[in-house]
Amino acid sequence: MNTKHRDILKPVCGLLFGMSLAAGSLAQSALENEYPELARLYDAFTVTHAAALDEVADINSNPRTAAERQDLRMELDMMKEMDHHQMMSMGHSAMGMSMSMDGPYGEFEADARAELGRMVRREYNAEQVSDAYANAQSLPRHAAMVLSWGAQFERDLWNIWADPEMSVEEKSGATEDAINEYQTGDAMHAISVRPKPASLYLDHEHANGMKTAFPRISGLLWSNQWLQLASLEAIILGQVDPQFAGRVDLTIERYNNKLGSETGMSVFPAPSELPTAPAIAPSLYTQSQQAAVILDNLNMLEAAIADIIAYPNLDADAREQAILEKVEQFTGEANADAEMDYLLSALRGGIFNQGGPAIGELSGSERNRSRAAMDMQHTMIMSGPN
Repeated sequence: MNTKHRDILKPVCGLLFGMSLAAGSLAQSALENEYPELARLYDAFTVTHAAALDEVADINSNPRTAAERQDLRMELDMMKEMDHHQMMSMGHSAMGMSMSMDGPYGEFEADARAELGRMVRREYNAEQVSDAYANAQSLPRHAAMVLSWGAQFERDLWNIWADPEMSVEEKSGATEDAINEYQTGDAMHAISVRPKPASLYLDHEHANGMKTAFPRISGLLWSNQWLQLASLEAIILGQVDPQFAGRVDLTIERYNNKLGSETGMSVFPAPSELPTAPAIAPSLYTQSQQAAVILDNLNMLEAAIADIIAYPNLDADAREQAILEKVEQFTGEANADAEMDYLLSALRGGIFNQGGPAIGELSGSERNRSRAAMDMQHTMIMSGPN
């Protein structure tokens, strides 16, 4: 799509988003009334996510980062050529490098991370939230609408479980209604309710782009996703088991600890693995497997899109095509995982590595490998000689 057509469609896209959010505005009062800080943060996360993608795209197009981009492209291309055994044998190499806070872009990323951290602290009106993805220059229109429709489903879900007037049984029913509305209200832009394999974001042409190139920004975005799941877990668990009621403030405190300094440095590390519902919000998975799958598919799609935008020296047309192909994988019904495979993959990354439990204690990783490394080991075992 050329720039002229995109500029014409952006306002139309924003109008559609605004209409969608306005339809759910009354439901938002439950979350705002019961958990006003969470409501503010959720809005900030949408605006910050869209802004982060554009920040990454801007750094990638800055002539002053040309040398760093060239070196990074060579490194990422080399990683793609390694086989599983080579990747496993390098220890703290390839995947380990992507967990370092010292990304290749130095002050460019540090300054962007500082501004994004300030954005998370601000308040936003409904128009700013509804237009966030539509105004993101790094997103094709279709991808922006998919992310916006997913954000609307998330808001509906959190408002249902924040409502003090409904019983747990009523909320479970309302969740099923919200899923049906999500699937039918704008089916073209709805994420599949069938679990997608983690390989769609861990093993694609532009995998590792975000964590390797922008570790500080990646940590912020994954911390945001952690709080979204962890706070929902705290809300649901407190209603299912009253002894755990009133723990939402604890999840917010843990999130603030993960934010750390302006540049992202903290003794409470951000997730090094993508947070998933079975690991961080098991109560949601228990109440509604389909809702959990939608959130995980959406988060995996967001991670894959960020990888593509972060990938160095990728021209605009190739970037747009790659994003749209990835969106098709997550909105289409192909490439679905069996439920047990989905659970194993989600838990394989480890609760600690995904940001830690919502309200419990876990002082160290219960896993000795990353999710990607475990998937590699699994592949090697399954494909090895008898």
